[in-house]
Amino acid sequence: MAADWLGCLVSINCGPTLGMYQGEVSSVDQSSQTISLRQPFHNGVKCPVPEVTFSAIDIKELKILEIKNGSVKNTPTASAKGSRTPVAVPKSDARGAEKMNSPQQYSRSFGERQLDALGQPKGFRRRHNSWSSSSRGPNQMTPKKNGVKNGQMKQRDDECFGDGVDDGLDTDFDFEGNLALFDKAAVFSEIDTSEQRNGARSRGTPQDQTPLRYRHDENILEAKPVVYRQIVVPQAGGKEYCTDSGLVVPSVSYELHKRLLSVAERHGLTLERRLEMTGVCASQMALTLLGGPNRFTPKNLHQRPTVALLCGPHVQGAQGISCGRHLANHEVEVILFLPNFVKMLDSVTNELTLFNKTDGKQVSSIKDLPDTPVDLIINCLDCHENTFLMDQPWYRAAADWANQNRAPVLSLDPPVSGQGHAVEAKWSLSLCLPLALGEGAGRVYLCDIGFPRQVFQEVGIKYLSPFGCKFVIPLHSA
Repeated sequence: MAADWLGCLVSINCGPTLGMYQGEVSSVDQSSQTISLRQPFHNGVKCPVPEVTFSAIDIKELKILEIKNGSVKNTPTASAKGSRTPVAVPKSDARGAEKMNSPQQYSRSFGERQLDALGQPKGFRRRHNSWSSSSRGPNQMTPKKNGVKNGQMKQRDDECFGDGVDDGLDTDFDFEGNLALFDKAAVFSEIDTSEQRNGARSRGTPQDQTPLRYRHDENILEAKPVVYRQIVVPQAGGKEYCTDSGLVVPSVSYELHKRLLSVAERHGLTLERRLEMTGVCASQMALTLLGGPNRFTPKNLHQRPTVALLCGPHVQGAQGISCGRHLANHEVEVILFLPNFVKMLDSVTNELTLFNKTDGKQVSSIKDLPDTPVDLIINCLDCHENTFLMDQPWYRAAADWANQNRAPVLSLDPPVSGQGHAVEAKWSLSLCLPLALGEGAGRVYLCDIGFPRQVFQEVGIKYLSPFGCKFVIPLHSA
């Protein structure tokens, strides 16, 4: 019975310590419970000895890879796991096979050999991994470290990626040849023809198209034509301005300006409310000119900006004092210049009382103003009606100090151009609607002090607010 197994190719698993052995059965001794393999391979590497003998106690599993000649009765495989006597394996008709002289031949599985015996092709057993060893040339093996593990890893690669891969994978894809098959002009011509047939807009050639560029705040869908002259005054003031969006803002005469203030006060917009609104807008503009959020940060409190306020004893002076109070509340070092007068307007007195509640400093002499340049000068010396103030010594001294300080000047509610400007301003802030200002007023800004549209209508002004989302907007000469 034991002689029937001679010449069979078997694989013996001796556990993790001894490893795997493959070879041809040369002898089976039932008395000593041993089996010998001729031309053995250990873990895929050919053994240096011609024959190896195994005891049944060392064999964990035994697999028959190929049956030699003759026929065996009973079962097709034999397992010697934990058994001291070899189990009889039945012989079956087996096809003739060549002797395995390499670990690659020994590594062929039993199932693969059964498929070969049935004569079925292997083409349908396609491997899922395309990186097969068969797709490489005979001299393009994967570099491995030399030694025993090299053969073991090569055996595992061949078992997993052995065959069934097309050789065409080594051929590079011809991108240029396939791209040449695409006729771009014909395809776009067909698309344009289809769009014209369906009534869609044709792309046209680049020469026929007029490139349109829009700002981020422009709407490309216009339901109605834009009307840029939305403010119409009964009598022209002699000058026109326009906003950043192109809206026309005409200037008004001082007489119409006074009528507008009178109607607003009759409807409840008193002088105190106008002073507060003017102070807020002017301080907001001044904070922006001083640096805005880049300068007013908690980490920059040691560099507080300094603002000098030059005010006279009139409504424009009260507006400047209101602006200085708001600036002082925003941690700005404010120095207020206001001469000592025996009698002043109630609005000036009230605003001065509120200003003294802040950390701002009030001086009445030019000598007390700083000798070094300040960050900003706010000029409120001029008045619309009392032009004789320009002849006063304190006025001339304050104007000379402002012109010599080399600090930028913001004029608040300056008079019309006919009265002249003793202090050259870089910016000017007008209220509600601008007056016709001269070149010495610098760049003109306009602030919204909250007049309703009906107030404008009562003085004959067709009005639509040009401010948009802001309270202070720049104006440009039209």
